[in-house]
Amino acid sequence: MKNILTRKSLFGAGVIFVTLTACSSNDWQVRAIPSEAAVKTALDDTPDPALLRDILLPQQAALGLPESVRPCCAFGNAQRVQVGEMPIPFYRHANTVDLESIGAHAFDAGGFSYQKISPDEGKSTENNGVLYTLKGGFIDLAHIRDTADNTVAIFYQVYPNLGKQTSIKLPYEIGDRSIEIEAFDVSGLTPEQRWEVAAAIAARMGFAMAEAHEIAQWHGYRSFALWSEAVSAYSIEDLYSNMLGAKIAQALITDNLVMSRQQFNYHMTSWLAATLAWLQPLSVDQTNALFDGVDGLWWDSNNPLPNKFMLLKRHYQLGHIQQPYLVPQTLAKRSPSWPLLAEGYQNPVAPHRLSIAQEAHGVVLDDVAKLYLHVDDKFKASFEHIPTGLWQHGFDHTQFVEIAEYDQQQDVIELEAHLQQYPQLPLANLSVKE
Repeated sequence: MKNILTRKSLFGAGVIFVTLTACSSNDWQVRAIPSEAAVKTALDDTPDPALLRDILLPQQAALGLPESVRPCCAFGNAQRVQVGEMPIPFYRHANTVDLESIGAHAFDAGGFSYQKISPDEGKSTENNGVLYTLKGGFIDLAHIRDTADNTVAIFYQVYPNLGKQTSIKLPYEIGDRSIEIEAFDVSGLTPEQRWEVAAAIAARMGFAMAEAHEIAQWHGYRSFALWSEAVSAYSIEDLYSNMLGAKIAQALITDNLVMSRQQFNYHMTSWLAATLAWLQPLSVDQTNALFDGVDGLWWDSNNPLPNKFMLLKRHYQLGHIQQPYLVPQTLAKRSPSWPLLAEGYQNPVAPHRLSIAQEAHGVVLDDVAKLYLHVDDKFKASFEHIPTGLWQHGFDHTQFVEIAEYDQQQDVIELEAHLQQYPQLPLANLSVKE
């Protein structure tokens, strides 16, 4: 692990990144030094607020992308687990959390963190899992945090080069991935608009990384060789949670609340809690009760992890608009713990649709920035159900929707075959295509 101290210039970007051996290699601190235009307007009789925002970041400000995703969470509650062909007796994988126990956010936490919640409070670990919200359905905290981290890291690679042709290498999954940004004219943008365009590109690409991960999991990506991740591919809560993370991070960037790792962690912690509170979260017992209500229809409690069809319902609608899955009252009443849920269904709450910006200050984001994914030889067999012209030489995030549609068609075939073997499942009496 290297110690790196970047050089700074008087009227250039005021950013110093220090990588500390005692912390993650993705530690950073940003000290803003104004441009000459910002200094000049600050000394005017009436400073121009737009020019005061003229802070340029140097090439050295580039923050490395997190290397691993947080290890969470398969859809369901207290799932059975097996390794290979060996079931693990007397073990159930607990998945649910409540708002009060989510813990402090830690950038690039991986599997463990110990972070202060705020400057005057104690430390805690991230407590990731799934909770149900009345407006947003099931929410996966790890997906929120991962995409927020990626969005911030992408921003610090985009902003110093805004308007220039730029390539950002991403961590490997089923092949090489990169973000390719075309040169475009930024001369007509104010300093504040440049900052906001870079934040919008980062959020769009951060979410595209999440979409690519769903595709990669379906097509054989494994972060641990012995553990298939197909059970998590296109899970119904994933992309809604990822988009929450991208949008929260974009808000923090826009408000200049990510100027250091510590500052980002503090504000991400408070924004995450406030966002979940606005979505109206339920308790652990209520979330578990809703998992029980959709057992046999959305997931199968009798099918152990990591078997693919422990997950019975999937979300293939990729793209910039995400709609949550709320458990209808008819399914909630299937739960043995319906009395815990009844009050929440007295006054139905409308689902809160999310969308991520496609344009910022006249810049069409998908025209200037694309995430490219290539397929290595060992994963090509998993693409045999997809026309080769769509993927053989790589594809970009604007084609993800079409890839997911072919995956859905294949899943319908496989799930129908699975249900024929398990006719006792409630889903077996319904149309898989519904």
